[in-house]
This record gives sequence, C-alpha cells and structure tokens, in this order.
Amino acid sequence: MRFTSTSRGARLARRLVSHRLNDWGHDYTTQVNETLTLITAELAANAVRHGHVPGRDFHVRLTLAEGTFRIEVTDTRAEKQPPTNPPAIDSLSESGRGMLLVATLADNWGVSPRRTAPGKTVWAELHAPPQGHPLTHRVAPEPTDIDLLLATASLLHGVPGSRPGAARRGGRRR
Repeated sequence: MRFTSTSRGARLARRLVSHRLNDWGHDYTTQVNETLTLITAELAANAVRHGHVPGRDFHVRLTLAEGTFRIEVTDTRAEKQPPTNPPAIDSLSESGRGMLLVATLADNWGVSPRRTAPGKTVWAELHAPPQGHPLTHRVAPEPTDIDLLLATASLLHGVPGSRPGAARRGGRRR
C-alpha cells in the first residue's frame, strides 16, 4: 500500500492495517491488532518524519506467514537509519520513543535496503496464534486506486466536513 508522506498518510496507514487485521480475524480490540497497529503507527510516523523526500510516498506491506505477522514500511531515505539499539530516553524528552516501543513490542525488527530504488525498509515481526480463516500465508493485496478511494471515503465517513459533498451542503465551506 502506498501513502503520502504526511501525518495524514501515516494515520491512514495505521487505520488500514488495523482494518486488514480485523478482516483476517484479529478483531480491533485483540492484543495482536492493537500491537501491530501501534507498531505500524510508529514506523509510519518515522517514515514521514525521518524518511521524507519531497514528492515521494512511503509504502506499507503487511504479511502473515506461519503464525508470524510482518509489517514493512519503506521510505526513500537510505541515509537516515534507525539505531540498532534504541538509546535510553530522557524522561523530559517529548520524542524519541518510537523505535524503543517497536523494539519492546515486536518479537524481531530490523532494517534492510530498498530493493528497487534508493531507500530503506524498516520491518517488525510479531508471532501470533492463528485466528479467523485457516490460511497460513496471507499478503495484503496492493489496492487499486478505486480501492484506496473507497477505503479513504469509508474512514472519513462521519467526520464533519470531510465527506465528499460536505462543502456543498449549507453553502460554502469556511
């Protein structure tokens, strides 16, 4: 899945991963869904904050194979690598805890070079008991443009002023 390198793109990536996990039988309130959603949020936020190149998107890939979920977030900045051992955090600091959370929550994580272009992929794995459909290997399909539009519209449904046509109702948008 491809997302704009913005905070909105990071938020959408997190929500779509949560929805995909729910579709795969790991309900929104399960530990697996909540943990992978948090890991995705941190990796996507890092891709936006530290891996952003103007005009370039970041990519998210979620797979399940033999009871192990793998989330991969790919950006276009190869020179900005996360530390292999996240440093101790100053208790007064307002940032710098993302990779510490990933290292704590994931069973395994790492960084690999991007295969097809400049950049890197930061990945994390989480072992989980199988649930839902008995498939042992799943890959979230690459959505088409229409799939992304429909998913975005469904996520925005119910947010005042963000639905298509909201600007037309009641006159001009302010």
